[in-house]
Amino acid sequence: MSIRRRATLACLLPPFGWFLFEQGLSALLHADCGRWGVGLAWGVASLALCGLAVRIAWPLRGDHGALSDPWLARLGLVLAGLFGLAIAFQTLAILMVPACLR
Repeated sequence: MSIRRRATLACLLPPFGWFLFEQGLSALLHADCGRWGVGLAWGVASLALCGLAVRIAWPLRGDHGALSDPWLARLGLVLAGLFGLAIAFQTLAILMVPACLR
């Protein structure tokens, strides 16, 4: 895979992981609000996806010649941090607020 495609993948993984986290969590807790433990595991898996994006983008943040795009790799690092923080806060909210509270 080319350097530019890896940097693009690093930019796309965090928002995609956050979207899957939101959709999966809402479907899970809507169906059975007592399964919050699965929601925690879902959050950890989504954070791991952001970690994968960091692992992909970190070596690409410097200049590697004409085909490299360090700006895109750095953007991937920022997106991984931003969406990782959103996923972490929402995962912690699962612990603090009971899902079956109505």
